[in-house]
Amino acid sequence: MAFHPPVAHPKRGDATAKVVPMPLAIVCILLAGLLPIVSTGIAKAGFKGYDNRNPREWLARQTGFRARANAAQANAWEAFPFFAAAVLSAQWMAVPQARIDALAVAFVVLRVIYLGLYLADRASLRSLIWMVGWGVCIALYLAKLW
Repeated sequence: MAFHPPVAHPKRGDATAKVVPMPLAIVCILLAGLLPIVSTGIAKAGFKGYDNRNPREWLARQTGFRARANAAQANAWEAFPFFAAAVLSAQWMAVPQARIDALAVAFVVLRVIYLGLYLADRASLRSLIWMVGWGVCIALYLAKLW
């Protein structure tokens, strides 16, 4: 099966070419890629003793919500490649874009909830949300089957 990109890019100066907007799922990849940065910002923000010369060592000594935000950051980096590849794989398999978009939005919403639950120290509920998010990624890989 040959790959045909879902978006046609107009040539410069071609006034008749139709520009197709970026799929929502691609925006979700961008948002998912920013979530680890948000988590790190939460861990570091507002603390006067932050050491930018050795941030990893400083973060490793943190406790409470700062330590949890740092752990959420690591988990967000771990989840990101699997999600991004799932979206791109679904697009490559020509899964209906609306289905891909819905699953991608669900993943990002779940990851935001996951971060909130991590910060609130709600471990069991956080783990449940993590599993549902992982299931969304699996659904993206299998979306061509249904």
